[in-house]
Amino acid sequence: MKLKICGMKYPENILEVGALLPDYMGFIFWEKSARYFNGEIPELIETIKKTGVFVNQPQEEILDKVQKYNLQAVQLHGDESVEFLSELKKQLPKKIEIIKAFSADNDFDFEILKPYESVCDYFLFDTKGKLPGGNGTTFDWTILKKYKSDKPFFLSGGIGINELKAIEEISKTNLPIYAIDVNSKFEIEPGLKNKNLFSNFKRKFDVANF
Repeated sequence: MKLKICGMKYPENILEVGALLPDYMGFIFWEKSARYFNGEIPELIETIKKTGVFVNQPQEEILDKVQKYNLQAVQLHGDESVEFLSELKKQLPKKIEIIKAFSADNDFDFEILKPYESVCDYFLFDTKGKLPGGNGTTFDWTILKKYKSDKPFFLSGGIGINELKAIEEISKTNLPIYAIDVNSKFEIEPGLKNKNLFSNFKRKFDVANF
């Protein structure tokens, strides 16, 4: 199981967290976010996939950020249509991964995912809240029993140290969980991560070898 840390903002902190070798590091390019990123990304170890997070933004803007920051993945966290993803997929280099995020709650209809399967590499399930992400709360993971797709996905939403046991339990299911996505539970303030807290989490995560 991979590990993604999202909502990075400050160069020194990016390097500190990068030294801990997460598999993915997310940068939010949505201006309304408290974690909005518009600086320079310092040089990271090549194994870390730089991921741009976008919310209902024009294709041209996404392509521009991919090129400017040499992104390896694009995460779409808005109401982007299948047609939008299909066109974006044509424009992006084939090596760029596309992650389509969905806000999940007990009423989530998993049937809406089917048309997206052919236009993205991964799904991401986050907690439904006031904002597209970073709300700091988990959703009821038991609803994932309704997930019938083979498409691998990221599990997100208020995940911290206290969720390690739950991650261990859900990892025993047949669900195609590809990665765990963390953010707000490791923050000193929006965009600034507690390096020591994340280091402790990642050490336990790696030992568990989910």
